[in-house]
Amino acid sequence: MLLAQEFPSRPPIRCFSPSNFSIRQAAYVDSSCWDSLVHHELDELGQHKMKSLWPHKALPYSLLALAVVMYLPILLWQYAAAPALSSDLLFIISELDKSYNRSIRLVQHMLKIRQKSSDPHDFWDELEKARKERYFEFPLLERYLACKQRSHSLVATYLLRNSLLLLFTSAIYLYLGHFHLDVFSQEEFSCSVKTGLLSDETHMPHLITCRLTSLSVLQIASLSSITIYTLLVPVIIYNLTRLCRWDKRLLSVYEMLPAFDLLSRKMLGCPINDLNVILLFLRANISELISFSWLSVLCVLKDTTTQKHNIDTVVDFMTLLAGLEPSKPKHLTHRIGDENP
Repeated sequence: MLLAQEFPSRPPIRCFSPSNFSIRQAAYVDSSCWDSLVHHELDELGQHKMKSLWPHKALPYSLLALAVVMYLPILLWQYAAAPALSSDLLFIISELDKSYNRSIRLVQHMLKIRQKSSDPHDFWDELEKARKERYFEFPLLERYLACKQRSHSLVATYLLRNSLLLLFTSAIYLYLGHFHLDVFSQEEFSCSVKTGLLSDETHMPHLITCRLTSLSVLQIASLSSITIYTLLVPVIIYNLTRLCRWDKRLLSVYEMLPAFDLLSRKMLGCPINDLNVILLFLRANISELISFSWLSVLCVLKDTTTQKHNIDTVVDFMTLLAGLEPSKPKHLTHRIGDENP
């Protein structure tokens, strides 16, 4: 709509030609003043002074060019990082959901042992294995996360994208401020058409007042662009600062899974790596991670239960929900002590 407003069949300008001018002469004045777009005035000393108003003519093109420039970092991210990031997220989401499902199946397996075995020690032995002996592990997922922690290609592209956005936004402020601020509110100007063959025409006035009919549209477009880019700056800075720390809440939820101990084993070092970028986008797409909502509920229930010290993993909690004690009964512990003096 802006370009349609700026480039109609007639120049977006209206000059107040003398009343004795014909329609063709008035159209010539409009066209000539739009082509020159120079404001003529007298300064305080009475000297003739000219000021170019060409930013009014260049603004539609410049706004379009600025929009294209601001889209370049997005294209860089889409082609250089988005495909690999999408694959990483799909794999990690799949593995985390599978690990949660394996935990549930493990509890079901132990309940079957509880129901079928006549010896209660078999159940508690299986439970101790699940707690302490890493009954099942996630070697592929752990190695994958460790590999991403040592990789920096994704985070480099992420930093480059946001840095370019900040750089281009600063350039937009400088451009709009330097070239357009001086003529931003000037709607009327004095145009001289006594040039060339018309310089000797006595009936032609020296200066003709003209008005830019589309100035309000340009002002709205400029202010809208500045507002959008201004709102974009804190978002970019916030995204950059998030790289300086780990999303430990997301990881702590999955600490309830047996053998998943990125936090407890202190595997997390400097957060400026690909793994942290993946976690940021994983948090943004948390609705795709089905197991997260279930584990979050279990974490809340874990904090409210009275036997908090006996519940470390989802296996412990699901065992408690199944109506079993989270720790070995004392009479079984004493029996083992009596059998093994």
